[in-house]
Amino acid sequence: MDFNSLLQQAQKLTNETQHLEELPHVERTLPQVLQATQELHSRVTQTGAQDIQAHILLGSKGIDLPKISQKLETLSTRRTFEPLDPITDTDIQSFLKNEKENAILSVIEEVHKNSYESAQKQKWEHIFADWRQEKIKLLNALVGPSQNWIDIRKMPEQTILNETTLGGKSCLNRMEMAYATEVYEYNKLVIEGALRPSLVQRFSKVAETFNDPKVSEMWEMMKYMVNIPPMSKNRDPIQTRCQMTEFVDQAKKYLENRYKVYMSTVISEHLREAQRGGIPSTFNLVSSFVGLKFSQSGCLGLQDGNIEGKPLWPMVYYCLRCGDIQSALRCVEMAGSGHEDFAQVLEDKLKKPSQKINAKLEVQLKMQYKRQIKNATDPYKKAVYCIIACCDNNEQHPEVAKTSDDFLWIQLSLIRTERTDGSEILTYSDLQTMILEQYGEKHFNASEQPHLYFQVLVLTGQFEAAIEFLSRFERYRTHAVHIALALNEMFLIGGPRNVQEPLLSFDIEDPVPMRRLNIARLVMLYVKKFEITDPAEALQYFYFLRNMRDPEGRNLFLVCVTDLAMECRDYDLLFGKLQPNGIRSRGLFDQFEGVDIDTKIAATMVASEQVKRGMFEDAITLYNLAGEHGQSLRYMSILLSQVVHQPSKKGSLRERLQIMSYEFLERNKGEELNCDSQVLSTFTLLRTLLEFFDYYHEKKYQLALDALEKTKLVPLNMYDLETCINNFKRLGGEICKVYPDVLLATMDILYSQYRSIKGKDGLSFSDDGKETQLGYLREKAKALTNMAAAVPYRMPGDTNSRLVQMEILMH
Repeated sequence: MDFNSLLQQAQKLTNETQHLEELPHVERTLPQVLQATQELHSRVTQTGAQDIQAHILLGSKGIDLPKISQKLETLSTRRTFEPLDPITDTDIQSFLKNEKENAILSVIEEVHKNSYESAQKQKWEHIFADWRQEKIKLLNALVGPSQNWIDIRKMPEQTILNETTLGGKSCLNRMEMAYATEVYEYNKLVIEGALRPSLVQRFSKVAETFNDPKVSEMWEMMKYMVNIPPMSKNRDPIQTRCQMTEFVDQAKKYLENRYKVYMSTVISEHLREAQRGGIPSTFNLVSSFVGLKFSQSGCLGLQDGNIEGKPLWPMVYYCLRCGDIQSALRCVEMAGSGHEDFAQVLEDKLKKPSQKINAKLEVQLKMQYKRQIKNATDPYKKAVYCIIACCDNNEQHPEVAKTSDDFLWIQLSLIRTERTDGSEILTYSDLQTMILEQYGEKHFNASEQPHLYFQVLVLTGQFEAAIEFLSRFERYRTHAVHIALALNEMFLIGGPRNVQEPLLSFDIEDPVPMRRLNIARLVMLYVKKFEITDPAEALQYFYFLRNMRDPEGRNLFLVCVTDLAMECRDYDLLFGKLQPNGIRSRGLFDQFEGVDIDTKIAATMVASEQVKRGMFEDAITLYNLAGEHGQSLRYMSILLSQVVHQPSKKGSLRERLQIMSYEFLERNKGEELNCDSQVLSTFTLLRTLLEFFDYYHEKKYQLALDALEKTKLVPLNMYDLETCINNFKRLGGEICKVYPDVLLATMDILYSQYRSIKGKDGLSFSDDGKETQLGYLREKAKALTNMAAAVPYRMPGDTNSRLVQMEILMH
């Protein structure tokens, strides 16, 4: 390209820009144009042809090549292929040492963390256990039912007096001891597999000796209520009882027989005014009673005339009240015509007492009641029709039912299981709800008449609520406990799903208003006051809980025995004592041994609980009784490791352990121990160390060194150092714990021997024999310090310094 062509293009460009008004005009003088031309010429002549072509090509695309060239020149390739940071040569030894130390520190840190977590866990478990005990005490204090008020009674508290100060005096009174004797006799028969007698019968005989009419009445009532077909062991008592009509029949029978006695008593008191005459029968009894009753109060409002000078419907009512339908039918037949339907119903009930009456006759009687009898003036006629035909369940019959017994008997007579004409009926559950929830304790003045409220609860089949109510009264608590035991043996008591439930609880799956009685809690509360002074009797009561399980699935009888053993700590009395020949004498617990109960299992449970509480010394005794040699030696070694280095003192733990270990070895001499070899090895070493420290404290240094040499724990020359280090790695934690004391005692022995040989006046260097002995002692001392430095065990802070200091003093 030449300058002419450049000039032409410049002119052409100038002409084009003149037509664009938007661009500003650039005017240059000739000198400026000349200068720019010279600059361009010089640049073109300095670069090569290829560079020029490159400039032209890239310039046509809008790229400024000179700027790119400047940027490329600033780049340096030197650092691209060099490392950013210098890498030094790897020190393998230092790296491995660092890794080893880090591994050791990580293990120490992990052990520390695990120990801390374990300690925290045990602390909280202990706190939770204490709070559970407090919760149980609070639940036990809530002796009243779950209502809007809380009755907290002060329970017997355990004292800190030793049982020996009690002088063997029993806490059982005459009444409680009489019951306890029967319990023992009954359990003896059960253990022997003999035919079980009725506890209700046996306890009722005992109650007769107390000369308490109310108590005798309670047991008499229980005899009636349990006179039913045997209950199945595998069925739930609550569900079964609610489906049985026998309880209603037995309750009526009790009230009817009791009323006969009442009538006889009334007549006997008025023999001068009323002569019974004739053959003794219910009819004659009722006739005499009605004659006496209505001769005083008159016969106002009574209907349908008299029979033998006595009003008809009172005669019929009192015959039914005594449970004699035959006599009631006789009364109706003696009244003549007009009562055929009623007589037919009585006759049907007499022939088929277990079947319901004819539906047609029942409907006719109900219609007759609504039209004529409901508004009649004869209360006895209304009561009789309601009882026989269930005409009006809401009628209370206040003129007839003067007492709670009368009211309850009428309500029991109204109970039906099926509807015949679509009318409302009174069910067993309805009556139970009425007594327990609608009327309740306030209606029956239960606080002043506990026997009355107990009676209505029992006669309506609410045994659990009745027993719990009676147990709140100190006077009747003993009887309540034994009533519960007697019924429970007949499978008539419904227990809770969990033995930690309150004394009385409600299960949502049970029919309303049934409750469940925690008989385990009831028994344990009762036994609590005498279990320390009378452990033999306490065991008899705990035996009733043998078929129950605690939340952890353990036999509740064994759990109670464990708690009793922890409280009284008289293991020889409970489980027997090991004789020198290894044979265990019999204890109180041995009488209960059977398929599911073993003395060794019980002793092991007690020992495990003692271990949890840190009572290792007691646990060792029980593990020995149970034949658990491994556990016995394990905890004996743990305790020995804490006291083996101490001087022996009279009555100290060290002396007791020494005697205990000696007796253990004597009992099992020549027998193979069922324990781990490591446990046995640790125990054997500790026994030898006991001997070593005994000699050490008695200053019998040579005997001590001879005993120590047998263990191969401590090197007494440099040649044994490696062997002792290897032996140390196989030691258990109990030996490692006492190892620093062994080193210090050995060094002290060597130093004492050194001073003894050296003498007070210094050493004569011509005496080669003494020098040899001193050198031998120095070698032993050096082996000890090297051993302390080489063992993989963190010594106490001043152990190494004391060892080194004594070694220095020997030079």
